[in-house]
Amino acid sequence: MLIPSIDLLGGRIVQLVQGEKLKLAFDDFDYWIERFSKYPLVQLIDLDAAMRQGENRVLIEQICKRLPCQVGGGLRTPEQAHTLLAAGAKRVIFGSSLFNENGVDKEFAASLTAALGEEALVFAVDTKNGRVAVKGWKENVDLTPEEAITWLEPYCAAFLYTHVDTEGTMSGFPMNVAAILRATTTRQLIVAGGIKSRAEVDELDSMGVDAVAGMAVYSGAMDA
Repeated sequence: MLIPSIDLLGGRIVQLVQGEKLKLAFDDFDYWIERFSKYPLVQLIDLDAAMRQGENRVLIEQICKRLPCQVGGGLRTPEQAHTLLAAGAKRVIFGSSLFNENGVDKEFAASLTAALGEEALVFAVDTKNGRVAVKGWKENVDLTPEEAITWLEPYCAAFLYTHVDTEGTMSGFPMNVAAILRATTTRQLIVAGGIKSRAEVDELDSMGVDAVAGMAVYSGAMDA
């Protein structure tokens, strides 16, 4: 399954390369909402919140009223998640807050499950140079994605894995990584980072892996 992404930064839809360099920016929300309305799920990320430099809450609430979204970006408490779910989000994505200096914060993960139910939860495990990346991908935790997913498996409905090294580059997602992660978890597995073609999405689908695409869609390289 292809899951188109809407990344928000400074009140615009953007596409960044490796989470840093601004490549594309759009203000025409209605156009993209209409384009994505045929999909059963859209990924909506507040990059300002993820980078701890503000938020796009009003926009998120408006988009959630029109599209079926899983929403993430800087979520740190069950209360924040409840607000998004009440605004119409189908699921919420937690990432950096699941990790601390000791690795995975299992107590926090368990508290989210207790408060929200595992079906509402997607846990983001992003990696840069083979290690889990947090806080807008600016810092690393000394864990492999397989280790993080194994620890977090009991607490969520799905995992979102972003391969930061190829994010926004349209250079292709590493299929060997997808295969390893698919073997690591029985939960829904969604991957992102460099996906460039429908053929790639189909190959991932044949492995039982769903794909988030952004740059390929917004640049016109892949139909959506």
